[in-house]
Amino acid sequence: MEYVKVLPQNEVDMSYRVVMADNFHYMEEGVLHGTFATLELAISAARRIVDEYLASAHVPGMSAEDLYRSYTTFGDDPYVVASDGSPAPFSAWEYARGRCHEISDGR
Repeated sequence: MEYVKVLPQNEVDMSYRVVMADNFHYMEEGVLHGTFATLELAISAARRIVDEYLASAHVPGMSAEDLYRSYTTFGDDPYVVASDGSPAPFSAWEYARGRCHEISDGR
C-alpha cells in the first residue's frame, strides 16, 4: 500500500490539488480529495480513485467496453490542478480506458 502525505496549501510553494467530479452528476462542482506536494503524488492519488471504482464495478466476464461505460456513467472523475490554477496532464477517462482493457483481458 502506498501512503501519501497531504500538505496544507500554505506549507508548499507549488502544490497539486486532486478534485473529484462525479460522472453521474457531471454538472455539479467537484469535491477536493487532497493537496499533494508533487504532480506525481497527485496523479497517483487520482489513478487510485479510478482503480478503486473499476475494481468495485468489475465482474468476471465483463468486457472492457462495459466496464468503461460503467466508469464514465457512474465513477468519480478525478482531475489535478496546480496551485497556480493550471490543469495537470492527466485524464482520468484515458487512464480508465487503458485500465479497463487490462482488467478485462482486452475483452
